Amino acid sequence: MASLTAPAPSPAVRPRTARLTGLVLAVLCIILAAVPAGAQAPPAGAPLRIAIVGLVHGHVRGHMNAMAKRTDVELVGVYEPDAALRAKFGETHGIAAPKLFADLDRLITTTRPEALVVYTNTFDHLAVIETAARHGVHVMVEKPLAVSTAHARAIAAAAQRGRIHVLVNYETTWYRSHRAIWRLMHEQKTGGRIRKIVAMDGHHGPKEIGTQPEFFDWLSDPVRNGAGALYDFGCYGANIATWLLDNQRPRRVVAVTQTNKPAIYARVDDEATIVLEYDGAQAVIEASWNWPDHRKDLEVYTESAAAWATGGNALRTKVRGQPIADAAVEDWPVDEQNALNYLSAVVRGRLVPSGPTSLENNVIVSEILDAARESAKTGKAVALK
Repeated sequence: MASLTAPAPSPAVRPRTARLTGLVLAVLCIILAAVPAGAQAPPAGAPLRIAIVGLVHGHVRGHMNAMAKRTDVELVGVYEPDAALRAKFGETHGIAAPKLFADLDRLITTTRPEALVVYTNTFDHLAVIETAARHGVHVMVEKPLAVSTAHARAIAAAAQRGRIHVLVNYETTWYRSHRAIWRLMHEQKTGGRIRKIVAMDGHHGPKEIGTQPEFFDWLSDPVRNGAGALYDFGCYGANIATWLLDNQRPRRVVAVTQTNKPAIYARVDDEATIVLEYDGAQAVIEASWNWPDHRKDLEVYTESAAAWATGGNALRTKVRGQPIADAAVEDWPVDEQNALNYLSAVVRGRLVPSGPTSLENNVIVSEILDAARESAKTGKAVALK
């Protein structure tokens, strides 16, 4: 879960440079960075007005606790169609009844949020974003963006129509170790071009780690989750590979999935391996609900160097002819240290979305996951057109 407890963002921080061609950058600036129609600039220093949409994703609890400690964010409303979940959440966090809504349109028109933070199941992302786009309200969803390429493209179309930002929150986006790898590969050009990426993400299973019943219910549903571990954890590696390879789309996708615990995960996979073939490079994505404990590790190999990140803060490097070394990791700029800082910076115009949170990246992630699901089903490689 991404930490949301960093200090309030500072306008003086220089944003991460978006590595895009001039044409693509121009299109993104026009489509994604436009102010929604009818929007009014908030008063200087006013907190970001946020509404929570959905309560079935377990991350909402930790993020709500972090939000409550901040003065630069104001929770203006909560939407959840399940009355029992809605009432329980309101009671737990001391949210008054007038801020609790069973209708999303009514929440938006009543509370006028600047952004929605979404904790629904993944299938419902499309409907939420289409509603937000009609009202010109920006959105951040929990990973992954969508359950299919069709949903992802429909989301992109809605964002364009509504002139809104759609961001995707991954825990790994805010890892200091990943920032260090980015700098090694892209700024310092250590060891030449990237040849292989290996992403390892998983834990011992949603049921086994004690996820809430409403969370487990949709995680184990192939429609609402897209698959099992393939989507839940495969999205991390697809997101990181797309980021490190400058939004390249792989040429081919091959995947193998298994269900090793059918008594628990009868309808979805709990083990997945995805191989992505690029021009001159490969990415191997290992996604698991079978590992002995939580793991989010990353290995990147260039022509003559390697970097191994263990979690968010540890990084080792190896350059040909030199010994393995522990590498220093630095904080992201304040606007990019966590999900709420980033959302605030985008909504208030300090950043243009790029990298792992961006819609462009995550439409490609959806294509990869969709192709991986098809490959696992058919036993054949799937070419991305």
